[in-house]
Amino acid sequence: MTTRRLNRIFRPDGRVVIVALDHGLLDGPCAGFERPGDTIAKVVEGGADAILTSFGIATRFARELSGVGLILRSDGASTNLGTPSSGSTTSFFGVEDALRVGADALVVSALPGSDKEDSTLENLSRTIGQAHRWEMPVLAEMVPGGFNSPPEMRGADSVALAARLGAELGADFIKAPYCSGYETVTSGTFGRNVFQSANPTAMTAAIAAIVHSDASVEQALALLDG
Repeated sequence: MTTRRLNRIFRPDGRVVIVALDHGLLDGPCAGFERPGDTIAKVVEGGADAILTSFGIATRFARELSGVGLILRSDGASTNLGTPSSGSTTSFFGVEDALRVGADALVVSALPGSDKEDSTLENLSRTIGQAHRWEMPVLAEMVPGGFNSPPEMRGADSVALAARLGAELGADFIKAPYCSGYETVTSGTFGRNVFQSANPTAMTAAIAAIVHSDASVEQALALLDG
């Protein structure tokens, strides 16, 4: 069952284009995501394989999400209202909620190197244990130093440590910040770069061409330019 759910996210070549559409949890109606149904339709048309989003979006826009893999945000965080969010706090939704909305995986953030390291790692490991009892895959979003960490926390060594830690705790796949020296890791999540572009459909298509068709950057830009 775990493999079946992962196969609804990853293509047979092991590659995937995941678009993160969970930013409303921190920013509310942020630019480019004021009308979630329209945005989802555009990125799906562009070739997204899976969408990472919140429980509310998953339930209200089930029809628009029906043709792609669904990764449900399990944890919550303080919002950006007042001061910038420092990252994950605790679990808001669990495996039963994921099953109820037809999700194919859960996503949980952990912040090694931050003042929330212990609590977020504990939450990640607990969620992995619970999800795997139901054969539900878990995506670990490993953010060294937290959401607002300085550049020195986002180098290859820090990102590699954070990613390895997520794997050691049993995550099925990892989301981590891109950095120089990380070329061997395929980054499949582009988030705001997609839905805040002038043409989310074309942006998604350009990314999908790179990930799935080995297109060059120049060829992808041609798609983006129409």
